[in-house]
Parts: sequence; structure tokens; C-alpha cells
Amino acid sequence: MVELDIVKNDDMEMLLKDISHLYGYDFTQYSKASLKRRLNRICMLDKFTSFAELRYRLIHDSTYLSRFIEEITVNVTEMFRDPHFYATLRHHILPILGTYPFIRIWVAGCSTGEEAYSLAILLKETNLFDKTLIYATDINPSVLEKASKGIFPLNHMKQYSRNYILSGGKNDFSSYYVSMYDVAKFHSNLSSRMIFSTHNLVSDSSFNEFQLILCRNVLIYFDKDLQNKVFKLFDDSLQPLGFLALGAKETLRFSNVEHHYKQWNEDRIWKKIS
Repeated sequence: MVELDIVKNDDMEMLLKDISHLYGYDFTQYSKASLKRRLNRICMLDKFTSFAELRYRLIHDSTYLSRFIEEITVNVTEMFRDPHFYATLRHHILPILGTYPFIRIWVAGCSTGEEAYSLAILLKETNLFDKTLIYATDINPSVLEKASKGIFPLNHMKQYSRNYILSGGKNDFSSYYVSMYDVAKFHSNLSSRMIFSTHNLVSDSSFNEFQLILCRNVLIYFDKDLQNKVFKLFDDSLQPLGFLALGAKETLRFSNVEHHYKQWNEDRIWKKIS
């Protein structure tokens, strides 16, 4: 499939302003290179012959917005992705959080929910599940709907099971779901301690105080100013001595809140020290 290149920078800026004005979604500080790739992709997928057609559709058909957001936001995830990171949570971070009477965890940019369910399994296995709430948020309502159902492709389970074992899991991974045709449905008790909600990291404010925040592989799509804005949001939302987990290519270094944190380890886990 050959990608088109029909999106010009000026046109893109105009479209982003339209979306912000009409619908309140601000993508103006997202990485321009990433946005341009995804805008070209949606023009190709939906067979727009010009960028003007895409803009017209968005302005005059509000029902198309959900489709647009689903394509423009990046929803690449898997259960127990980066197993060493989850091993660190299992063996080092969760035992510390277990000393608290109640634990609140925020999975920001949760996409279709694989990370939230991975956490729920970890919490079950460390006997912390019943005193924890997992807040799973995303800008995209359609992926949140998928996440709340806990249904994932069955052909992904082999990789997820491998990740789970490498992260320190000892149980039979298939004990956490039932197979139904070509999908795996995870047991509903895993989602009983999850709260799924739309939240826009660009424009929405802090809504609770957390002991652990995970936002992995989201900030790489933001420019530096927007990253600093989101780091301030996380700083406002994280309890002193709490932990912030970022993706492998993301860092608090050189951010406006760096002095509040020390890096826990190479897994991009940061501890709030002030």
C-alpha cells in the first residue's frame, strides 16, 4: 500500500484549529511529523482525493469525529509489554505501594486496555487487588468502550502469555480469560476495580491523587511544550513518594518538573521526592 502525501503544513494547521474550535480537541502541539503521517493515512484509508475533502467532512459531519480521532491517535499496545518493566512493578514498586491503606493507579492513554488488565493481574497475584482502584483514561471514547469489555484477539494470547511469564508470572495465563471463537474475553472480576473514563491530557485537569501513574509511549507524539504541560499535570496528580512510569524513549530529564523526581531505574520509572 503506497502512502499518499497530500497534506501540506499550512493546511494541517488550519484543520487542527478547526477541530479545536468546533470540538474542543487540541492537537496543535502534537508532533507535526507524526500528525502528517496519520493524516495522509486517513486520507488514503477513507479515499479522500484531496485534503479539502477531509476538512469538509470533519467540519460538516460531527459523527465522523470519532473515526478521525481513532485514526489520528496512536493505539499500539499489548499485555505485559516490556516484561522487565512489569517485573520491576511486581518485585519492587507494588510491595512499596502495598504499605498504603489504599492504592490509586492512573493509566493515562490506556488505549484498548491491555496495560490496565496487565496491572489487574499483577495486583491479583500480589494480593493488592481489593485495595486498589485503576483509573484507565484515554482521549478516544471508542477505544475505551473496547477496553471496558476486556475482549482481545485470541491470536495475541501466545505473545501475551510469553510476556506474562517473562514478567515473573507463575500461573497459567489462560486461567484469566475464556476463549470465544477468535477472541479471548478476560474475566469480569479483573475490571471490577477499574474506572474507564475519557480524559484529554492536553486540556483536562488533575482529577485525583495517585500513588502510581503510567503513561508509556504517549508523550513521544507530543512536542516539548506539550510534554512539559502534561508533566505538570502528572506532578499535580501524583502523591509525594509516588511513582511515574514512562515509555522507553520518554524522560523527565530537562523537563520543568525534573527537580521533583529521581529516576528509579533504567525502566523509566521515576519517584517523586518533593
